[in-house]
Amino acid sequence: MPILNRVADLQREVTEWRRHLHTQPELMFDVDDTAAFVAEKLTAFGVDEVVQGIGRTGVVGLIHGRGTSGRTIGLRADMDALPLDEVSGKPWSSKVQGKMHACGHDGHTAMLLGAAKYLAETRNFNGNVAVIFQPAEEGGGGGNLMVQDGMMERFGIEEVYGMHNMPGIPVGQFAICKGPIMAATDQFTITVKGLGGHAAEPHKAIDPITIGAQVVSGLQQIAARNTDPLSSIVVSVTRFNAGFAFNVIPNEAILNGTVRTLSEANRSLAEAKIKAIAEGIAAAHGGSAEVDYQRNYPVTVNHDAETDHAANVASEVAGEANVERNYAPSMAGEDFSFMLNARPGAFIMIGNGQTPNLHNPAYDFNDEAIPFGISYWVRLTEQRLTD
Repeated sequence: MPILNRVADLQREVTEWRRHLHTQPELMFDVDDTAAFVAEKLTAFGVDEVVQGIGRTGVVGLIHGRGTSGRTIGLRADMDALPLDEVSGKPWSSKVQGKMHACGHDGHTAMLLGAAKYLAETRNFNGNVAVIFQPAEEGGGGGNLMVQDGMMERFGIEEVYGMHNMPGIPVGQFAICKGPIMAATDQFTITVKGLGGHAAEPHKAIDPITIGAQVVSGLQQIAARNTDPLSSIVVSVTRFNAGFAFNVIPNEAILNGTVRTLSEANRSLAEAKIKAIAEGIAAAHGGSAEVDYQRNYPVTVNHDAETDHAANVASEVAGEANVERNYAPSMAGEDFSFMLNARPGAFIMIGNGQTPNLHNPAYDFNDEAIPFGISYWVRLTEQRLTD
């Protein structure tokens, strides 16, 4: 099934929705206007049930098919933006200072709305489809809150699917893999405590800055010497704060960083090693270290059978030559992981072309991807909910 004629007809309208959303970005759970826009559209389409306030500000629309199988699949899009000032120069650039859709969630929302409109018109499937519009993907864990709110049970969702645009992949192409496709994203704070003193008399002090510097170097041994070389793990110290004057050795230094892993085993290893390295190095120099390790999003793991379903649908839409079935996992994180932990499903990448990268202030979603995304959602629903 190539691009559907009806979907091609919808492209201009969906593009208008997307660009409207792009001008009015909202952050985290504070997506009230976006959620209202989504709910208004779903109601106008004749979606059978529209529920707001799931996961605080999430929206779910339930569309009944022509058949009576009772099976339900979920299709998910995210709605929130990022705290950046846009420099794309597009006519539809953000009108809100300090906020922009730098990850394409406006495109994700618009494509799923387009699919909802088509599916509500045709209902050429046997069962139900839940279109899920999620807040707070960018660090707030909105997907987890929607799961905790009982979304899967309330709507009887048996499988769940997600999609994300990806710069660098040509428009009209898809990419997916079985197993881990995006990393767990943890963060840590290390507080190194020493003894402050005069910079001219370091022997009378315990310097937390030199201790902290050795901790930074020591943490790199986790990937280099503690983990299987074929495993994927990234430990990055991204902030180092200490001191307040040229001639004063401070009492403490604070290090912040992130850990990215593709397995729970490496995640636990990293947590244990960070604690041991920081405490050990600090103690060796007469100081101490406290480690606060926060587990954030888990690994996003695609289920085998559902990944095959998704890849087969993508090949129907774009052609087999335009589907990468062994996509290299990304070390970025994604809170669709919580939904995949709750139900079997798959997360797929859709090409955004040669555009600035995600989270870049010059980024913009490529509207030429819209018909491919809508066609994928439509055909996935019809294929998974056959008679």
